[in-house]
Amino acid sequence: MRADEALALLDQLLPGRTFSNLQETVFSQVWEGKTYAEIAESCGYDHSYIRDVGFRLWQSLSESLNQKVSKSNIRAVLERHARRQPAPLAAEVSAPAFGSASDQLDQPGWYGWELPNGPVPLNSPFYIERPPLEAQAQAELLRSGSLIRLKAPRQMGKTSLLRRLLAQAQARQMRCVTLSLHRADHQIFTDLDRFLRWFCANISHQLGLNPDLDNHWQGAIGSKVSCTAYLEAYVLPQVTVPLVIALDEVNELFQYPQVSAEFLPLLRSWYEDAREIEVWSRVRWVLSHATEVYVPLQLHQSPFNVGLALRLPPFTLAQVQDLACRHHLSWAQGEEGLEKLLEILQMVSYRPGLVRRALFALAWGDITLEQLMDEAPTQSGIYGDHLRELLAALYPHPDLQRAFRYVIESAEPVPLEPIAAYRLESLGLVNLSKNLVTPSCELYRQYFSMFLPAPSSSTYG
Repeated sequence: MRADEALALLDQLLPGRTFSNLQETVFSQVWEGKTYAEIAESCGYDHSYIRDVGFRLWQSLSESLNQKVSKSNIRAVLERHARRQPAPLAAEVSAPAFGSASDQLDQPGWYGWELPNGPVPLNSPFYIERPPLEAQAQAELLRSGSLIRLKAPRQMGKTSLLRRLLAQAQARQMRCVTLSLHRADHQIFTDLDRFLRWFCANISHQLGLNPDLDNHWQGAIGSKVSCTAYLEAYVLPQVTVPLVIALDEVNELFQYPQVSAEFLPLLRSWYEDAREIEVWSRVRWVLSHATEVYVPLQLHQSPFNVGLALRLPPFTLAQVQDLACRHHLSWAQGEEGLEKLLEILQMVSYRPGLVRRALFALAWGDITLEQLMDEAPTQSGIYGDHLRELLAALYPHPDLQRAFRYVIESAEPVPLEPIAAYRLESLGLVNLSKNLVTPSCELYRQYFSMFLPAPSSSTYG
């Protein structure tokens, strides 16, 4: 069967479905045995972009045909359809039925529908619990006036856990508000009054209340008192059930000391008011942050030394093996499977986000374990976009570039200036143990050794 005949068969199997010109090109050249690298070169696109187009194409076909479709099996799948009689076509392409997470795992190819980007969806069978983390957080959420702090670098699953806590709260008839600070406009953080008004307006909006800021905001008493009065007198009295306020990516505030040095003590004061003021006792706080606060605060003003602190750990080897089996990677079972998984973990460590990407690519069958290991720290590997994003984050900060270059060139753990260490940790690039820093995984060491400029001064070392 030629590529054009295969596309014609897809038109019969999927009436009304259309493909973009680039999707048809990728499909046709894959059908002819071309690699993504060869397709990218012939079309003038980046290798990683063509790989993403391919992933999404096979994902879409898997959903439509209700079976796993990948680069390596597309020819066999369509040739099998071509041998069948036309009559059962309608039944073959009927929409898949969704059940429980375990039911979904039993459906061939279901896992191909969930790209390993961003938080793990609530109904996903690929969320791996890390006991006793979830149970501790859920129990604390039931306590009046509680405060939970979720701390971990990027790619460690903070937001996935946060969303599950909020779902648990809603199941118990609590109201929930989520403020993702990385979504706020830059100018919001340039002025305390503007930030507090944004804070109050967003809480009101999510609770379905008409923001009434002007009637409660009085310049003579200051922004912090106005904000407190607005919440106490207007918002909280209208919420008669427990209220969960979740602040995601609180570390975004740290780079704006003129705001964070005022807001964080205010947050601490609201938490302490829960002991004596009934409306505040109904509030539960959940703070998610990537690193320690590096804004100077007195101990009695900081919200980061009260409440329940939960530091998200990396996966264990057993948890990685469990996740691999959920991706239907039969080779990952048993002792031999553990040995192969260790090859991956030597590159990406046990970081959940990086592990998910590797297992997803291997489950699709578009890459072998050997290829993954060889290409991982390169521009064209499965982590190419992620690595370029990190490089772009370092690019405006020569001091962080020098600091990280010093870390990756050191054979032993090294000390760093505290703020540089915390900022690198928040990006997930380093592990911080006491006062010493190491690269968080071999993937980052190899990639940034190639792309970070060599140190031109003796600031470090």
